[in-house]
Amino acid sequence: MGAYQTVAVGTDGSESSYRAVDRAATIAADSGALLLIICAYKPARSTGEAQQALGEDAAFHVVGSTPAEETLRDARERAAAKGSVEIDTVAVEGDPIERVTEVVTDRKADLVVVGNRGLNSLAGRLLGSVPQGISRRAGSDVLIVHTT
Repeated sequence: MGAYQTVAVGTDGSESSYRAVDRAATIAADSGALLLIICAYKPARSTGEAQQALGEDAAFHVVGSTPAEETLRDARERAAAKGSVEIDTVAVEGDPIERVTEVVTDRKADLVVVGNRGLNSLAGRLLGSVPQGISRRAGSDVLIVHTT
């Protein structure tokens, strides 16, 4: 197998997810690959669910398309600073696991980079986590980076 051609990474705007973006950007830069940064968000009407899951301070990062676009802009800047040249961003409405894996499949990404946030928590073990769900559903290589 040769170098990766398309490296995908999901972000929700958290510092942990930005560390995954940094790692994906480094891999993409080293491989001369396209970096695909994906942010799944909930419609603005569902802030209560996001606040319950993420906490009041973090919920604004993934609710509504405007914060998602801001998150992607910040992630693009970080990726460029790590040496990535070819960068695409995608904001998608819906469940992060479903939507990220759909974009990865549609864009034929051959590597997906996810952070480990949630993998070691009790809730993550019992209910599943975004990194766990993506790693099970992705049809490509998955790199889980230590971000917490």
